[in-house]
Amino acid sequence: MQDSRESQSVIILGAGHAGGTAAAALRQAGFEGTITLIGKEPLAPYQRPPLSKEWLKGETDAARLRLKGENFYADAGIDLRLGARATEIDRAGKTVQISNGETLNYGALIIATGSRPRKLNLPGADLAGLLTLRSMADAEALKSVLAAGKSLAIVGGGYIGLEVAASARALGVQVTVIEQEDRLLARVASGPVSAFALGMHQGNGVRVLLSSGVTGFKGSNGRVSAVRLAGGESVSGDAVLIGIGAVPNDEIAQAAGLRCDGGIMVDIAARSSDPDIYAIGDVTKRPLPLYDRMFRLESVPNAVEQARQAAAAIAGAPAPKEEVPWFWSNQYDCKLQIAGLPFDRDRIITRGDPADGKFSVFHLKGDLIQTVEAVSAPADFMAGKRMIANRTKIDPVRLADSAVPIKEVAAE
Repeated sequence: MQDSRESQSVIILGAGHAGGTAAAALRQAGFEGTITLIGKEPLAPYQRPPLSKEWLKGETDAARLRLKGENFYADAGIDLRLGARATEIDRAGKTVQISNGETLNYGALIIATGSRPRKLNLPGADLAGLLTLRSMADAEALKSVLAAGKSLAIVGGGYIGLEVAASARALGVQVTVIEQEDRLLARVASGPVSAFALGMHQGNGVRVLLSSGVTGFKGSNGRVSAVRLAGGESVSGDAVLIGIGAVPNDEIAQAAGLRCDGGIMVDIAARSSDPDIYAIGDVTKRPLPLYDRMFRLESVPNAVEQARQAAAAIAGAPAPKEEVPWFWSNQYDCKLQIAGLPFDRDRIITRGDPADGKFSVFHLKGDLIQTVEAVSAPADFMAGKRMIANRTKIDPVRLADSAVPIKEVAAE
């Protein structure tokens, strides 16, 4: 690859949080070549997490969601192409075909195409009013049906479903959450956190149906009116939100012959199996050195970390420090913060009392913390994250005693 300070061209496919951060990070790292940022939405890069919360409730606007100011891209010499997408990558010729028919040359390519909501291929899935939440356009469609006295059925009791449930209840909407597993947040949280989430949502008037499979959707005049359940029951709703996970948008990478396995496979520098092509964000399956495995993460912190990794590698700058994966979710007045991943755990310790609305769950492997789930307990989150990064050995007995300051639980 050419020296980064020569006239090299970088093309970024995808103008979401990952792609927008990568463009800015390249300039911050001293890259002086041309940067072209291509996004299929008509909007400059913006934050997506507020879409399920502040945006739905009318507490923020588009300007405050922008990653950068209105003039940033022009001032930084970044060619921002909106309303366009890549259709083909020619690795031999190092070109990208764009949906408008244009062909662009690259020295380095960054794929930041993200993921898309998983769909249910069931009878009635084509009815109007059957919604997902990924983009601002999705959020606007959902927002338009959230009014006091209306009803919303949510299929999926994960982060998106529960965040929308909380926002909808704040707007006076009647909400039913339908989850096929026997607990909420089954894929992403421990039993104590799931139980707390159930009580919190039920306490706020959400009807929660667990162990409930969906078999299809009923409609009237082409619009959804109810969700059919496996037991024969139907759940009515003026709209239905599907929140059952996401699928990586790695088709263009597969077609180009890049190594993919449930996402584009990359190394610690976010480099794909082609040394001139990088991939970042939700579309990737990346190494997690702390846990000695490959995994696909869906989070803003991961998108930002990989954007910086790719930018540093392309610009020839020092690699950023490896980070502990972390996530968050705001529901009602509760903030759930998670650091680490619960791989290879052999026990969990709950610190504090869930009945108080403030507690943490630590996942241990021997005397090492693998994960901390902190419910309205920011000090536990920060300390746990630091201990995970440093592989600090802890005293489980002291960890379980909430009277012992979290900073003092390290084993002597």
